[in-house]
Amino acid sequence: MHPQLSSSTPSREEVVGRGIDWLARWTVRWLLVALGAVALGWLVGKGWSIVLPVVLALILTTVLQPPARWLERRWRLPAAAAALTVILVGLGLVTALGVTIAPSVGEQAVELADSASLGLAEVERLVADSSLQITQTQVETFVEAAQDRLQSSASSIASGVLVGVGAVTSALITFVLTLVLSFFFIKDGRRFLPWLHQLTGERAGPHLVEVGSRAWATLGGFVRTQALVGLIDAVLIGIGLLVVGVPLAVPLAVITFIAAFAPIVGAVTVGALAVLVALVANGWVSALIVLAIVLGVQQLEGNVLLPWLQGRSLRLHAGVVLLTIVLGSTLYGVAGAFLGVPAVAVLAVVVRYLDDQVRERTGEPTKEQPDHPVAEVDPEDDEQDASATDEQDRV
Repeated sequence: MHPQLSSSTPSREEVVGRGIDWLARWTVRWLLVALGAVALGWLVGKGWSIVLPVVLALILTTVLQPPARWLERRWRLPAAAAALTVILVGLGLVTALGVTIAPSVGEQAVELADSASLGLAEVERLVADSSLQITQTQVETFVEAAQDRLQSSASSIASGVLVGVGAVTSALITFVLTLVLSFFFIKDGRRFLPWLHQLTGERAGPHLVEVGSRAWATLGGFVRTQALVGLIDAVLIGIGLLVVGVPLAVPLAVITFIAAFAPIVGAVTVGALAVLVALVANGWVSALIVLAIVLGVQQLEGNVLLPWLQGRSLRLHAGVVLLTIVLGSTLYGVAGAFLGVPAVAVLAVVVRYLDDQVRERTGEPTKEQPDHPVAEVDPEDDEQDASATDEQDRV
């Protein structure tokens, strides 16, 4: 006979039922979260014509806001004048650079695609002549697919079509909206977090302000760091290609700078492209030298530049970055590949802040916080905002 169980001891059915009940509740919760994520993705896709210029304007604002604030402090310019000045100066610099480089890049773009296609054919020949256990059919299938892709994209590369925009009209609208929104973000962006704090109250307001400050610091750090790293990579790889005597060094350097905003994938793609061009132009010895240069620059970037410039501000694993680029490109094309990493970096800031709040309320030790730049608060800005508020109250 079994010993009689105490009346306070739950039965086996009750224990199993509680477990199933717990599992069912959490399954429903996660399904609702997944449904919300799908709905959000659907809304982003439907409103992509609006979402894209807003995101681009935010990224542009992270670059132009510091010089605008400097003009306000140093030259006492009004916020609107400072915002308009930095936008016009930045637009002028980009236009001058484009006028200088675009003709060379445009003329050599088709040649670059042709050289890459010939490089793939040369790789096919080398593999076929080697003792690797790869059938000729497999090699030909892969090379034909890659060549078709290169040839089909050559005209797009030469015409300079904007990333993620299929028509000139859409590109122009996106460009104008981005500039207009950037002007307003630079001019009035400092008032957003105080307004959000006032709107949401004292319970949610401080949390939203803190998360917004951290997310803005992370986004700005990512954009500036990737731009600087891309510039360094482009200069070093461009110099290496010129020294080795590889043609098309300028367009390859320009592509290297652009590809820096798609970490990991961009570096691998541009490196392979440079090696193929060197193989066609100068032979396999130059191709090996270019491969060594690309690998050396990438090691310098991954082990020295990024840890030094970014510190621990992003703290995104390489696997997360790779999956983000793949998912972003699948959902939103090339624009998604470039914008996916900063979006996930901002999302990671929100998740870490929530984790800190959970640890604080449960008494767990809080993880060491990254060294985020403290959001700059200009006393003169506060005085201007306060005076504007007083004026509105008087009115």
